[in-house]
Amino acid sequence: MTSVDARLAGLQAQARAVQPRTVALRRALHRCPELGLNLPQTRDAVVAALSDLPLQVHLGRSVTSVVAVLEGRRPGPTVLLRGDMDALPMHEDTGLDFSSATPGAMHACGHDTHVAMLASAARVLAEHRDGIAGRVLFMFQPGEEGQHGARFMIDEGLLDPSGPAGRPDSAFALHISSTVPSGDVHTRPGPVMAAADTIAVTVRGRGGHASAPHDALDPVPAAAAMVGALQTALTRRIDAHQPAVLTIAHISAGTTNNVIPETAFMEGTLRTLSPQTRTQLLEEIHRVCRHTALAYGCTADIAIGTGYPVTVNDTGATDRLEAVVDGTLGRGRIATMPAPIMGAEDFSYVLSEVPGALAFLGACPPGVEPYDAAPNHSNRVVFDEAAMASGVAVYAGLALDALR
Repeated sequence: MTSVDARLAGLQAQARAVQPRTVALRRALHRCPELGLNLPQTRDAVVAALSDLPLQVHLGRSVTSVVAVLEGRRPGPTVLLRGDMDALPMHEDTGLDFSSATPGAMHACGHDTHVAMLASAARVLAEHRDGIAGRVLFMFQPGEEGQHGARFMIDEGLLDPSGPAGRPDSAFALHISSTVPSGDVHTRPGPVMAAADTIAVTVRGRGGHASAPHDALDPVPAAAAMVGALQTALTRRIDAHQPAVLTIAHISAGTTNNVIPETAFMEGTLRTLSPQTRTQLLEEIHRVCRHTALAYGCTADIAIGTGYPVTVNDTGATDRLEAVVDGTLGRGRIATMPAPIMGAEDFSYVLSEVPGALAFLGACPPGVEPYDAAPNHSNRVVFDEAAMASGVAVYAGLALDALR
């Protein structure tokens, strides 16, 4: 394991000292979740939390992002730390005292904790400014939940040499998880999360009376056949050593029990871990759906929504992250994931341009086993707030390690 600066050992105590601020900001954000790319209340809360720190703050133009820069006393490289800010469109059923007050919106993926941890990490790092050679770029990002917020920020110049802090030399992000033991960190080198694309297929036939299907062209059997044919294509056309998950999650057709509809609609997602498999399966989806529809006398309109690319951790950056966790939290708190997660993450846009790593911070609630905990994206998910101090320490440690 690579050696780590001895200063990291005291970071957890410093993170605990600012824990009341971390918790207060997290709960304020949790009560007022916002969706998508336009998060004005969240942006203003972040700006207020950073207002007394020696930071250069830049606001997004096309989205409500916040970029803050901490300049060290001496020149050096730039390290980027990311915290995403948006919530999910769902009702909260946790019963927490600080539950969402916004109908139909909930911080069910823990982005409120990410924002609070990153803001507190900025506060801790400001105390170490004299020992920093380089700069820290704090990336507070909207629109991670499918809206490509990171790409908007990159398009605005986040990673450009002429950007707010110049081109970053490394980049790191933590993602909280309720199904990992509290305070532990899980990561892996190489692919850590999948690419995700959406699939929407409209099967077109000819409507008619349910008693006379021979006078119609029923799109429902065609759509049903497509579901099985797509799964067969995945297992028969893709190397078994190339992970891929194709899920049709929504099918709809018709309006009543005695009418054959004119159209049937289905949609789902494709998740892959390599560009080659992704390209091949997208071609297979078009071929299978088109020809299956034709076999039933129908036609198919196929729309693919290009999602996030594969999230790939740089091996060297992952080694550094593991060393930093050892130095800040103590040995035995980090584990190597045996396999990637097939969910997707738009930090992949950053890691495709800058060497870095994403890791999962455990926050399983006290008294609950990880396998029994409500997972991220559940309407009942609860995170152990004590784990946020570990996240603050790791964020700060990553910056100090890179800029010592």
